Amino acid sequence: MAENWVIEVEGKLEKVSSEEEKKLWQKHSIYKVPYCLKELHQKAYKPQVVSFGPYHYGDESLLPMEEHKQRALLHFFKRSEKTVEECWKDLEAVSDQLMDSYEGLAKEWKDKNRLLELMIRDGCFVLEILLTSYDVTNDYASNDPIFSSHGKLHNMPYIRRDMLMIENQIPFLVLERLFAIQSARYSMNEESLNKLILRFCTNHLHVPEVGRGLHVLDIYKKSMLQGPDHRPSSFPEEGTGELIRSAMELNEAGIRFKKSKTHSLKDISFHKGTLRLPEIVVDDTTESIFLNLMAYERLHVGAGNEVTSYVFFMDNIIDSAKDVSILHAKGIIQNAVGSDKAVAKLFNHLSKDATLDPESSLDVVHKQVNDYCKKRWNEWRANLIHEYFRSPWAFLSLLAAIYILILTAAQTFYSIYPYYKSKS
Repeated sequence: MAENWVIEVEGKLEKVSSEEEKKLWQKHSIYKVPYCLKELHQKAYKPQVVSFGPYHYGDESLLPMEEHKQRALLHFFKRSEKTVEECWKDLEAVSDQLMDSYEGLAKEWKDKNRLLELMIRDGCFVLEILLTSYDVTNDYASNDPIFSSHGKLHNMPYIRRDMLMIENQIPFLVLERLFAIQSARYSMNEESLNKLILRFCTNHLHVPEVGRGLHVLDIYKKSMLQGPDHRPSSFPEEGTGELIRSAMELNEAGIRFKKSKTHSLKDISFHKGTLRLPEIVVDDTTESIFLNLMAYERLHVGAGNEVTSYVFFMDNIIDSAKDVSILHAKGIIQNAVGSDKAVAKLFNHLSKDATLDPESSLDVVHKQVNDYCKKRWNEWRANLIHEYFRSPWAFLSLLAAIYILILTAAQTFYSIYPYYKSKS
């Protein structure tokens, strides 16, 4: 038995090639989240109402949506200028590329016919969601449970959340080729698909041009990073090695908070005592979206670390509800989840067990803020406020001490003044 294993290993040694392995990893863009991450946030990575792609297909709780997918498929091809067969042949030509997009694909999905059937059905459903959401087309019944006004109000928010999960993606190539069938009909160009995706995922009418992405989550991530880039061309040899202070402590040290001119997560800067941060709306989907974006950055080589850097930065400056209150007062955080304490708890949990790149895009800003706080006057100012202005009793004690000091000085002056006056 041992001899067979040795022969098998020695036979495989000749096939080991770094170049071939590199090509294999480059093909992946959709991943399964490791157990260590899922254990911390079990609900964040599991779709609630609909599966896209093979990872969650067949889950019992998601089966009711399969009927609606089939109906969307029929509506899609009824309006299409191409037949189902033509579409099949078009995607069949890139079936290997589609299969390679998934990391750790189960054996049952190595069947190209089965995978193509899933890709076309799910792709058509995604496009129908996008097209009907903005009334590009709507040939569904007025009481349709998904595509009517009622469905848009009650079902689309859950579909939107599921569409932004790393395990719940289909390759952009599928959407791109299917969309080409409909785009000529509605006079749309290649950027129109991105705009439909971003309008649906962000509810913004004006969205940036982001170029070609790997899937919906990748396009959404690109849109969050459009804008000024304060990342330096070179980094210090060593990181700061220190945690940045909370918003309340930074405020005590004389640092002012202002809203950045853009919503880009990269638009964070520090200049002359002013820390600028992008505005963010914190709602019920914020935790899930950030966790999936961070998982994507962790699993996909080349995805960058901007989202993870932002979350770490916000976790550092937010320790309590008071920190959230300061940022909210400056228009940086729009709280749609309730209490400031809930927002603080959210950011404190997001970065748990996450890893930060040593060359973080915010490392220089981090260092600038800490250097500013270490200046003697700013440090003295912060200590004074921390010791005497946080508590009303400490503040009253300080006032009493100053009052006594003034009285003592006045008493001394009036005691000495008559003597010097008589001498003169």
